[in-house]
Amino acid sequence: TIRSQFNLGGMYEEGLGVPENDAKAVFWFRMAAKQGHIMPEHLGFMYSNGEGVPQDLVQAYAWWSV
Repeated sequence: TIRSQFNLGGMYEEGLGVPENDAKAVFWFRMAAKQGHIMPEHLGFMYSNGEGVPQDLVQAYAWWSV
């Protein structure tokens, strides 16, 4: 489900029960966001900080604007 994908992203971001891996966190957050999860701005923070993806302020703004 969308919520499970978002939660799995959070687990990878924080290293909760899985090895910490920002790239996998971004993958799961993006999957949830593309399906309509209500918190796509979380990806904006990851893009603005370059966590799991190259820093990209344009992408950050795009996710914050969804």
